[in-house]
Amino acid sequence: MCDCTDSRTVNTPQGPVRGYKDPEGGLYAFYSVPYAKAPTGRDRFKAPLPAAKRPYVLEAVDKGIICPQQDLSEMYKKSLVITEDCLIANIFVPETSKTNLPVVVYVHGGGYIACYGNLLTYKNFIRNREVIVVTFNYRLGAHGFLCLGTDDIPGNAGMKDQIALLRWVKENIGNFGGNPDDVTIAGYSAGSSSVDLLMLSDMSKGLFNKVIPESGANTAAWSVQTDPIRVAKEYGRMINYSSYDDLDSLEEFYKTVSYEILTSAEFSLMSRKDSTFLVSPCVERDTEGEEFLTDSPVNIIRSGKYPQLPMLYGFANMEGLIRKDNFEEWKDLMNENFADFLPPDLQFDSKEERDSVAQKIKEFYFGNSGVTDETVLSYVDFFSDVFFTYSTLRSVQLHVEAGHDSIYLYEYSFVHDDTPVVPHTNVRGAHHCAQSADVGDGNFTNVDENILPAPARDMKKVIRDIWYNFVTTGQPVPKGSDFPVWSPVGKDWSPHMVLDKPLRLEGSLLKERALFWNDIYEKYYRHPSAPDTNPSKLSHTEL
Repeated sequence: MCDCTDSRTVNTPQGPVRGYKDPEGGLYAFYSVPYAKAPTGRDRFKAPLPAAKRPYVLEAVDKGIICPQQDLSEMYKKSLVITEDCLIANIFVPETSKTNLPVVVYVHGGGYIACYGNLLTYKNFIRNREVIVVTFNYRLGAHGFLCLGTDDIPGNAGMKDQIALLRWVKENIGNFGGNPDDVTIAGYSAGSSSVDLLMLSDMSKGLFNKVIPESGANTAAWSVQTDPIRVAKEYGRMINYSSYDDLDSLEEFYKTVSYEILTSAEFSLMSRKDSTFLVSPCVERDTEGEEFLTDSPVNIIRSGKYPQLPMLYGFANMEGLIRKDNFEEWKDLMNENFADFLPPDLQFDSKEERDSVAQKIKEFYFGNSGVTDETVLSYVDFFSDVFFTYSTLRSVQLHVEAGHDSIYLYEYSFVHDDTPVVPHTNVRGAHHCAQSADVGDGNFTNVDENILPAPARDMKKVIRDIWYNFVTTGQPVPKGSDFPVWSPVGKDWSPHMVLDKPLRLEGSLLKERALFWNDIYEKYYRHPSAPDTNPSKLSHTEL
């Protein structure tokens, strides 16, 4: 690595890359560096290929590259380039001559169907701290997570991209000044689910040594497809393929259809009643390549046969605000047929049994009042639990029962005067991935932290210090810290840290709600399974 003032050139096996000093100082940024190559044409769903070698110096500037998805430029408020050649990494290196720095690899969220690596950046996390951060793109939607269990569409292409990125980091990060043996994987939302799954995959062993899942767990219904063939057929129908019930025909369609058509129904996946985004990682069949996931996460954790790495694990206190905008439309629908809002990993012997369980759940949250303006906070709690909180607590319980003793559990509950109130109330709550926004620059829509009120800026510093402590020591509160002592979680989801002002260590986290769902899942849980290619498995009427 050279000592140039405004740029640095780093050698990689693929060729040299030149990054530039950030305009605000404190770090060098290397953007749009290919870490792998997505296969194309009829092979588009296969595992990634090695990145091509270059005989020239790559100008590592931000090219706005994102993977195929529906155009969200208006939401992102920046110019972006959608291309299938999208497997790029962004490496942010502090301005220091030191080497062997700890590394954080951040996996972006977006429900496995949208967004890109630099939706959140981490420059202010890096400034004045000796840590390298890597962000990256991976294949999304059907392109990344269609799972037919065939040699050409085995499943988990997007997760295999993530593995390829981690292997690239292992091979290359030393040249950027990082320690390839001290890598923390972190992620928010679907990125949180991703890092939680990566910890369980045989493909990822030895590629990282700490894990930070932020608002998303591997046991959630949206994290792993319960029935991949059903998903493939349903999505085929959604993009107007009439022969979706013929598996051979459906596979040929997916391998040849344009990306514009392949991604055309993704917006509609954002607001599904079943608390999934339809396409996501899957349990794979044994095909010709490496398999990312070969059993359900519940079974893997119960077995204890996975690296029990230190984890900083938790969620915000009102994750269910992710469904805030649906409330006015859904409150009547939930009163009419609450069973429509059950997750698909619950399986029943009859419609009557399903309706009975749905009524039990509805009464637990809403009592006899039903879903009304007056019970909107219960609506938030319900979607918090079915999306994020229960699956996290379920995973924590399984880990602890398997002997995992280095999980630091938290609930982020900080709000300030500019935090919007929940509709129909004067109550404020921390929204989905609020803690992730604190680690990142600004928030999800604006990187300028100076516009935030002082309490919010102060909280950002606290969260960044906790995250940095964990990245560098494996403990969020190491000895000698000014923060309250934080012990690993044990039985009954206790203790957990409340991330607020002030920080405080408390006992069981949402025990009553977790025990309620435990009872449901012990009776009705359906493990996700590998694709069943029996054509008679699914009829048109079932869709």
